[in-house]
Amino acid sequence: MLMEYMNTALRYAKYDILQDDGSFYGEIPVCNGVYANADTLEECREELKEILEEWIFFRIYHKLSLPVIDGIELGIKEVA
Repeated sequence: MLMEYMNTALRYAKYDILQDDGSFYGEIPVCNGVYANADTLEECREELKEILEEWIFFRIYHKLSLPVIDGIELGIKEVA
């Protein structure tokens, strides 16, 4: 389920080339605060994937909600 959520979120990533230095900037707007910057597009994609994973674990650890993306809901459910 985690990989499906991440892959779906990454489909919403947007990338730009920064005019200042020619590096690549990527973000996932649906996941507030998930962004990356790297020298190449491929490095930016990989960094964005790592940051997304850390962001998910951080939010779960701190019991913060995660956005539902294309009907995929990720979270910890308490079991009695």
